[in-house]
Amino acid sequence: MRRRVVLLGLCVLMAALPAVASAQAPQGAARQPGEYPLGPDSLPKPGVPKGRLEGPFEFHSRVLAGTVRRYWIFVPAQYTGDAPANVLVFQDGQRAINPEGVLRVPQVLENLIAAGDIPVTIGVFVTPGHRAGKYPDDLGLGNPNNRAQEYDSLSDAYARFLIDELLPEIGKTYRLTDDVDGRAIGGTSSGAICAFTVAWHRPDVFRKVISFIGSYVSIAYRPATDTTPMVPGGDLYPTLIRKSPIRPIRIFLQDGSNDLDNAHGNWFLANQQMLAAFEYANRMADQKKDPGPRYDVAYEWGDGAHSDAHGGAILPDVLRWMWRDAKR
Repeated sequence: MRRRVVLLGLCVLMAALPAVASAQAPQGAARQPGEYPLGPDSLPKPGVPKGRLEGPFEFHSRVLAGTVRRYWIFVPAQYTGDAPANVLVFQDGQRAINPEGVLRVPQVLENLIAAGDIPVTIGVFVTPGHRAGKYPDDLGLGNPNNRAQEYDSLSDAYARFLIDELLPEIGKTYRLTDDVDGRAIGGTSSGAICAFTVAWHRPDVFRKVISFIGSYVSIAYRPATDTTPMVPGGDLYPTLIRKSPIRPIRIFLQDGSNDLDNAHGNWFLANQQMLAAFEYANRMADQKKDPGPRYDVAYEWGDGAHSDAHGGAILPDVLRWMWRDAKR
């Protein structure tokens, strides 16, 4: 039986390029599948103090050698530097910050912080790496050429880049909290599985995950050859979740029933398999009276395709849910 979490008004606890859909449905038109208009928390509000978006900055990684990427930093008006700020890292940063897109993460942070719904939070928006000496100026909202290698891999390389290289660099300028409960990471499509992989390997640093239209499918899979072992894809995660000790991860899953179905897998089914694996792991731990952690999971299934639209529409409530127990 499929369950749906209703987020508007209350929270119920429970890899391909994302399409950019219209932020607003036509006036008076009947809603079509996949149409999710943005609410007021995703739009500018009068009287709300304006934060600032800094960047783009260029970064060359040693861990992900041979790549260059861009990143932006959203600094809320309420940040003074007197105390460490919470931090939200979002993958595919070039789309997450797009003021004409459907995610508009900096605007959402600005509104929620001003309302006191979430703590003061600095946003870090990172593009995938590009294999070149300089990031291309003409790439725009497109995908850098090292995206799949970084985002869909199950290795800890991206986590090491983020935790050991990029965040310390940003920490030279801004005070970012060392409290794991003050950190969140998210993304859409392959950016979503990338965010989960960071938390899977390093739940001591990130354990809040926003996963929209996550690519928990076989994009990274490579068959074994005479000289190389098989490389697994993201479709292995439900098995790993079921057979591994529970990590203390809080995750929100979103997907649509019209998501992709191709050689890599069925995206909607893959996200449902992730949910089922989390619930199975929790159920088995309860039956064994295991005193350890449980997965903290919420989800929302819709009728969209491989699009950021639904995730963008619910993002404000997802962030409220993520930091529902945080001190203001």
